[in-house]
Amino acid sequence: MKESQYPPKEDELDRLDLKPKKDFAGGWDAVNSSLKTLKKNKAILRGIPASLKMNQKQGFDCPGCAWPDPDEERAMVEFCENGIKALAEEATSRKIGRDFFQQHTLQELSQMSDYELSQLGRLSEPLYKSKGELKYKSIDWNVAFEKIGKKLNSLSNPDEAIFYTSGRTSNEAAFLYQLFARKLGTNNLPDCSNMCHESSGVGLSETIGIGKGTVKLQDFEKADCIIVMGQNPGTNHPRMLSTLQRAVRQGVKIISVNPLREAGTESFCHPQEVAGVLGHKTQLSSIHLPIRINGDVALLKAWQKLLLDKEHERGGVLDLQFIQNKTIGFTEFKDHLHHVEWSQILSSCGLSREQIEEAFQVLLKSKNIIVCWAMGLTQHKNAVANIQEVVNLLLMRGQLGRPGSGVCPVRGHSNVQGDRTMGIIENPPADLIEGLEREFVFTAPKKSGYNVVHSLQAMHEGVAKVFVAMGGNLLSASPDTEYTAEAFRRCDLTVQISTKLNRGHLVTGEEAMILPCLSRSERDRQKTGFQKVSVENSMGIVHSSQGGLDPISDQLKSEVSIVCGLAKSTLNEDWSGFEEDYSRVRDKIEKVIPGFEDYNIRLEKPEGFYLPNGVRDSQSFVTTSNKAHFTIHDIPKWDLREEQFLMMTIRTHDQFNTTIYGLNDRYRGVFGGRRVVFMNSQDMVKLDLDTYDEVNLLSRYDQIERVVERFKVVPYEIPKQCVATYFPEANALVPWDLYADKSHTPVSKSVVVEIQRK
Repeated sequence: MKESQYPPKEDELDRLDLKPKKDFAGGWDAVNSSLKTLKKNKAILRGIPASLKMNQKQGFDCPGCAWPDPDEERAMVEFCENGIKALAEEATSRKIGRDFFQQHTLQELSQMSDYELSQLGRLSEPLYKSKGELKYKSIDWNVAFEKIGKKLNSLSNPDEAIFYTSGRTSNEAAFLYQLFARKLGTNNLPDCSNMCHESSGVGLSETIGIGKGTVKLQDFEKADCIIVMGQNPGTNHPRMLSTLQRAVRQGVKIISVNPLREAGTESFCHPQEVAGVLGHKTQLSSIHLPIRINGDVALLKAWQKLLLDKEHERGGVLDLQFIQNKTIGFTEFKDHLHHVEWSQILSSCGLSREQIEEAFQVLLKSKNIIVCWAMGLTQHKNAVANIQEVVNLLLMRGQLGRPGSGVCPVRGHSNVQGDRTMGIIENPPADLIEGLEREFVFTAPKKSGYNVVHSLQAMHEGVAKVFVAMGGNLLSASPDTEYTAEAFRRCDLTVQISTKLNRGHLVTGEEAMILPCLSRSERDRQKTGFQKVSVENSMGIVHSSQGGLDPISDQLKSEVSIVCGLAKSTLNEDWSGFEEDYSRVRDKIEKVIPGFEDYNIRLEKPEGFYLPNGVRDSQSFVTTSNKAHFTIHDIPKWDLREEQFLMMTIRTHDQFNTTIYGLNDRYRGVFGGRRVVFMNSQDMVKLDLDTYDEVNLLSRYDQIERVVERFKVVPYEIPKQCVATYFPEANALVPWDLYADKSHTPVSKSVVVEIQRK
């Protein structure tokens, strides 16, 4: 077992305990779990006062998901259980520094689980591992910047450097980071979007002219129907549940489309309501469709065919005026649908025609429809097609650009959308480059840079030599764990700008640095006083964020300060003005990025401001034709052999992306362990497997066999020949070079695997 992999802990395997799954999310369990998490992290004194400022106007943005805050008055408690878990990791009183790293080699630390690493505490001083050394040692900030600058300037080509970004980076830091990379001479700016919602951005940009959602929070109560596809809001975006609850109380119907029946789309006990704490449940989904993995195109085509049939039968079903005036490609789209066979639809999606038509009756009666989705649609080979079929469905009845209707890709990290808006992108649009050149008077690189997949390949092949990460844990987030690890090992220098230790710090280049930064919840004091930053949520609202906690260490720097330090050591440019006063950064953003006019003035509004959105605001489509595009896609075919299964990776309820908060998945009834594989009980019988049996999982692609060992079997309500596992434990099965067409997003939700008894 190499240090890049996830060592199965014997005691964890023995501790695994299964209980009945929950049929609701929230309630007293969520409150109790929040309190226990604060206590476990020794964050009671710092965490409770800070939590009352989280997601509040003039407070700080939750470091978790990107679900928006209400425009109007907010409750005293505007956070969820997972928000508290994220805050507890930041507000912990535990910290590690030079003494800790003197006592532990990287090899010793690699034997710790991801959960154990996360519990060590906050990083408290800059660290450096020299070539041949097995331990990190403390280093002075100025010396660290000098070493990084010297290495970057010694490269034969700027494209030998890669600058990765996590979605928690602020607008100000992200803007300076991309400016730094482009002044150095490269567009190598991969980010976490490449692995999650890149497919959404590509699919939406091609068809409606904007790569973002087209709804506001208040639209959810104006809808007649909300379709939640490939998303588990109860775990991944828990604050969305209160929005869905309000919608249901207004009479909105919710249809859940997911291979797993998730507690968070079944029912919700609002933990801020007395009735909710006492167990009173609000049913959310009126219909659940247990679709086969990657059966979404087939289901969407089924609904589209039924709409055409109803239009032919009685008329008045489709919005023919909208189709005529606002779209192109409908004739070809309609002709294609006529040739799609029902037998192919049913075989692909795994649903009965009765199930499909029951949900269709809800759609037919709904004037206004919102479709929400997350990774369940975006991490497949045909992910862009998934998104564009959602668009096709809504275009047929003109359900874009009007109240209560539209597309809603639900982002993960709290500013992943803002980072992209700020220019964190490997293939920058011409207007961004022109704006940067005009404002900063330099010649920016025009050649497209590396996305995540191409970055890993370049590092693995020795083409890229320096990797700098502004947050995140790319090793654990990426597919093909051993390939990814080897890519890092082949670098000359790896630099991680982080708040806590993770496995990505243990698999390094010849030289490595860890630069500790302030967290979202901590005060950021510079020469001109306390600074605030800004972020953009899933619905295009930009608002301020200002932490209130005392930093855990006086050795921490802000992300803005770190980028300014890199600029001085590498570019020999004085960016101290930006470091001293972040409003000066925003002045520059205003002049480069459209939609940020009067940035500093509008940021003073407690609720923030909306960025322009042509589809939402005026039903205009900035595409090649200035109209929305119907598109044509084939239904994906999966000819699985009897011994093969289609696997998707998922999160537990004790996890946010690669950060592991604990070893329980309360809603699914899994306690004490993470190395599990969820299987249909009939498939278990076929393989002569019982609950708790230990198995290995393997995938075979391009004559390469990848294996993860020692997983325990858990029976679950999941379609036959479909299985689910947690990431990052199963990431090693996902080939690095198997990704979505156009978006290059790894196919973490559709990997063909075999299951072998130990």
